[in-house]
Amino acid sequence: MSIASTFALVPNLLRHRYLLGQLVKRDVLLRYRGAMFGVLWMFLSPLLMLAIFALVFGHIFQARWPLQPEGMPFWLMLYSGLIVFNLFAETVSRAPTTVRGYPSYVKKIIFPVEILPLVPLGTGLVHAAFNLLILAAALAWFGHLTPGILLFPLLILPALLLAMGLAWFIAAWGVFIKDMAQLVPLFVQMLLFLSPVFYPVSAVPPVLHPLYEANPLGVVIEASRAAVLGQSIPWPTWTGSLLFAVAAMLLGLAFFNHARDEFADAL
Repeated sequence: MSIASTFALVPNLLRHRYLLGQLVKRDVLLRYRGAMFGVLWMFLSPLLMLAIFALVFGHIFQARWPLQPEGMPFWLMLYSGLIVFNLFAETVSRAPTTVRGYPSYVKKIIFPVEILPLVPLGTGLVHAAFNLLILAAALAWFGHLTPGILLFPLLILPALLLAMGLAWFIAAWGVFIKDMAQLVPLFVQMLLFLSPVFYPVSAVPPVLHPLYEANPLGVVIEASRAAVLGQSIPWPTWTGSLLFAVAAMLLGLAFFNHARDEFADAL
C-alpha cells in the first residue's frame, strides 16, 4: 500500500469512530460480565491497588522519592507513572491477538480491520480515566492537587500514539506468528522496570541517562508526573517524544496495511 493510502486511512479511523466505540464498549462489558460487582471493578481495582501501594511502599518499605514534596506519599508518585504505563501495556500486550482473535471480521471485505488493534487502547483509556479520577481524589485528600493535573490527558498523547503504532505492527505479526502472544507480554514486563515508573531518571547512573532520555515512554511518564506534582514540564523532550510517536504510528499503520491482504489466507 502506498504512503498516500496510509495517510488516507487516518481520517478513515475518524469515520469509523462509532464502530470503534461500540467495540470498546463491548470489550469493557465482556471483561466484567458475570462479576458480582460488574463495572464497579473499574473503581474497585485501582482503589485496591492504591491501598496495596500505601501499605507496601508507605509503611513496610517507607520509601521516599528524591526531592519528594513534603507530605506527598511515595505511592501516589508511583501511581501517577503507572497510569501512563498501564495504558501503554494493556494496548501492546493484547495486540498480538486483536486480529487473530476475530477471523470472521477479517474475512469480511468491507470491515475496517485496522480498528481492531485499537480496541484495547480504547479499553485502556476507560481504565486510565477512572485511575486519574482516583489519583486526583487522593491528591486532594493529601492537599497536593494542583491545576497541572489538567495537562495529564495532553501529556500522555505520545504514549497513545506510540501504543497505536506498536499495536498495528504487533497485531500484523501476530496473525502469522503465534509466539507473539507470549513474547510481547515479556517485553512489556521488562519495559516496566526499564522505565522510570518506580524511580525517577535522576536516580539512574549518569552513564545510562542517554538511554532513558531516548525512551519516549519514559519521557511521557516523567512529564506526566511533573504535571501531577505541579513542577515544570520538560516540553522540549516531550515534543521530541511526540514527533517520534507520530512517526511510529504512521510506520506501524503502513506495515499493517502492507500485510493485511495476507490476513485472510493466514487465518
